[in-house]
Amino acid sequence: MTIANPAYSTKSCRYGAEALREAALLIRAGEPVAVPTETVYGLAADATDSNAVAAIYSAKGRPSFNPLIVHVSDRVMAERLADFSPVAMRLADRFWPGPLTLVLPVRADSGLSPLVMAGLPTVALRLPAHPAMRALIRESGRPLAAPSANRSGSISPTRAEHVLASLNGKVRMILDEGPTSEGVESTIAAPDIDQVRLLRPGPITAAMLEEASRLPVVIGQGAHKIEAPGQLESHYAPSKPVRLNAMRAEKDEYLIGFGLMPCHINLSPDANVREAAASLFAALHIADAAAAGKIAVAPIPMEGIGAAINDRLKRAAA
Repeated sequence: MTIANPAYSTKSCRYGAEALREAALLIRAGEPVAVPTETVYGLAADATDSNAVAAIYSAKGRPSFNPLIVHVSDRVMAERLADFSPVAMRLADRFWPGPLTLVLPVRADSGLSPLVMAGLPTVALRLPAHPAMRALIRESGRPLAAPSANRSGSISPTRAEHVLASLNGKVRMILDEGPTSEGVESTIAAPDIDQVRLLRPGPITAAMLEEASRLPVVIGQGAHKIEAPGQLESHYAPSKPVRLNAMRAEKDEYLIGFGLMPCHINLSPDANVREAAASLFAALHIADAAAAGKIAVAPIPMEGIGAAINDRLKRAAA
């Protein structure tokens, strides 16, 4: 299903009680609203309303075969939408609220729009830690489908101004609560009986999942090629070519550095991968707006959240 989005006058409102009430009214009227989470800004709409979900796909230009993450305000809401195995319970106990999305069997009586699951028998669920998203779910009384608030495939937004640059005229309202803390999208995991499949790396690392689940963590998909967001080969992409593992800038390149090195902008002069993750998408936005025609990025270690950074960079360069 697709609908044509009219051109809106997009307004950015500082998060507060009045802005929250207005955003919740828009949600209940079937309109998407941009709202911060601890990972990136999301484009949220009522996950039970197919017209509202279609408005997300339309605003983003997102492929309809790409499922959406449904955000909930608490475990009670989550358990009304999906079946939780003992392994899923352990992971939720350990990492919720927070940047972990669980891919679980959807309940037949969930009431979710089929567009959210994109034809799959599973739903991707997250209980976010950010107070603005949690408050909007509670105020609207709806579970909220919310992919990143940007054009599909482009750089994810970590600030309200990133959303405005990408979706101005496509959504009515942005709730502005400053920059996000994590800077990369949530980890996505599918808990099975004897293992946990890591579908997208993020702030919750494979080692953390293994320790909490007491099961081996494997990287890979199941029977479905696309069963969670962020699995398209080309994603999170600037408008310019991206060269990875660059130690210096070549002609007409804007160099994003890491550690002590000459560069145009540095993700972390102290070579701290968590600081680099928080800075990544903002740096890509700056590089994309620079005069240079190409972007180069320094090597980032694979340790911890570095795996998530390298995943995003690989897809940005695809």
